[in-house]
Amino acid sequence: MTARILVVDDVEPNVRLLEAKLTLEYYEVLTAMDGATALEIAAAERPDIILLDVMMPGMDGFETCKRLKADPVTRHIPVVLVTALDGREDKIKGLGAGADDFVTKPIDDVILFARVKSLVRLKAVMDELREREESGRRLGVDADGAGRLRGSGGRVLIVDDNELQAEKMVTHLGGEHRPVVETDPAAALIAGRGPIDLMIVNVSSSGFDGLRFVAQARSSEASRRTPILAVVDPADRPRLLKALELGVNDILPRPVDSEELMARARTQIRRKRYADFLKEKLDYSLEMAVTDALTGLHNRRYMAGQLQAMVGRAAQGGDPVAVLVMDIDHFKVVNDSFGHDAGDEVLREFAVRLATNVRAIDLPCRFGGEEFVVVMPGATLEAASRVADRIRRDIEAQPFPIMGGAEGLTITVSIGVAASIAGDTPEALLKRGDEGVYEAKSQGRNQVISRAA
Repeated sequence: MTARILVVDDVEPNVRLLEAKLTLEYYEVLTAMDGATALEIAAAERPDIILLDVMMPGMDGFETCKRLKADPVTRHIPVVLVTALDGREDKIKGLGAGADDFVTKPIDDVILFARVKSLVRLKAVMDELREREESGRRLGVDADGAGRLRGSGGRVLIVDDNELQAEKMVTHLGGEHRPVVETDPAAALIAGRGPIDLMIVNVSSSGFDGLRFVAQARSSEASRRTPILAVVDPADRPRLLKALELGVNDILPRPVDSEELMARARTQIRRKRYADFLKEKLDYSLEMAVTDALTGLHNRRYMAGQLQAMVGRAAQGGDPVAVLVMDIDHFKVVNDSFGHDAGDEVLREFAVRLATNVRAIDLPCRFGGEEFVVVMPGATLEAASRVADRIRRDIEAQPFPIMGGAEGLTITVSIGVAASIAGDTPEALLKRGDEGVYEAKSQGRNQVISRAA
C-alpha cells in the first residue's frame, strides 16, 4: 500500500536521506524544512503520514504536532515524531501533543517502514469512514453522537499472565479507565467480543503465544477493529515487527512505564471513539437513506429495490409476492381543515397502526404523500387480502389524535391488493394494486379491492 509522506526536518541531509529511502519503497514524498512550512503543506496537500523532526529552531516538533492536531483539516493525519532523544519525558510530551508514534535516530529502516505501513492502513480505514460520513452530511443526513467523543474513561482488557506486570497496569489505568485482566487467551478472545475500547496484550508472554492471540483477534469480526496495544521487549526486534505486521495499533515497551502506558492508552481509546462516532453516523446515514423521516417506515427507494428482487425470484419459480397499495381517504380535507401539522400527526399514527398489523417479514413503506405500500413476500392474494382488511378495520376503529391529543379524527383507508403472476414486473404489480385503490374509492372508499390480474 503506497502513501504520500511529508518529511519535516531542518537539516537538509536528513531530509534527503529519508526522501531517498522512502522513494525506493515507492512512497510519494513531500518535504519541509521548518514547522511553519510543514503546517502549510499539510493543510494544502493532505499527506497520509507526517514524519516530523522534534529538534527544530523556532517552532519545534512538539509545537508543530500540537498545531496539526488542533486544525480540523489536518488533525486526522498520523504524525510520527523523529527524534534523537529517547527520553521518557519527551515521549510523554509528544503523545500529549497528539503524536501517533515515535522513531529515534539513527533511524532503523525496518522499524520505520513497519510503523508507516501500520499507520497507513489505519488512516485508509478512517478516511473511508470520514468520506462516507461527509457524503451523508452533504445529503442533509446527520446524527448527534458527539457526546461519546467527550467521554472519559474506557473499557480495557489486559491479556497478560505476568501477574506483577498486569497488576501494575491495572493500578495505573484504574483511576481513569475500567481495566480487567484475563490470563487465559481463549477466555480473552471471548471477552474481546464485548464492548471493549482497548486490548493490551503481552506478546512476550511465556505462558501463551501473544502473537497468535493478536492474529486470532484480528481475524474475528467482533474484535477486528478493537485497538491493540502490544507489550513487548524493544530488544526483541522479530517479535516487535511481527506484532506490527499482524495489525497491532501501538507498541508499549517493557518494562512498562506508567505515564507512557496512560498516554498511549488514552490516544488509542480517543481514536477508537472517533472511529465509532464516524461509523455510527455512517450507519445512521445509510438508515436514513432508505427510511421515511416522518413516519419511520421504509421509503419508496428501498421498497423499489426489494420489490424488484422479490418479483425476479417469483418469475424464476420462487415464492410469490403480494402488495397492498393504500391511500388515506379524504386526507386533503385534514390538511385544509386542521393544518399540515395535524396531517403529519395522522400520517405518523397511520404508520404505527399499519406496522402493527402486518407480518414480521412484510415491508410497510410510505410511497409518498398519503400513499402507503406493504410488500408481502410469500403471500397469496387471499392471504394478503385478509391482512389488508385487518388494517382497514384497525384504521377506522379508533379516532386519530391530533393537535397534541386535543382532537380526534375518524380516518379510513382504501386498499388495493395484487399478487404476482407469470411474467410480472414490479411496475405491473403496483399498477394492479393502484387500480384496486381507484376502484375502492369509486365505490365509496374504506374498502379492500383485490385484483387478480
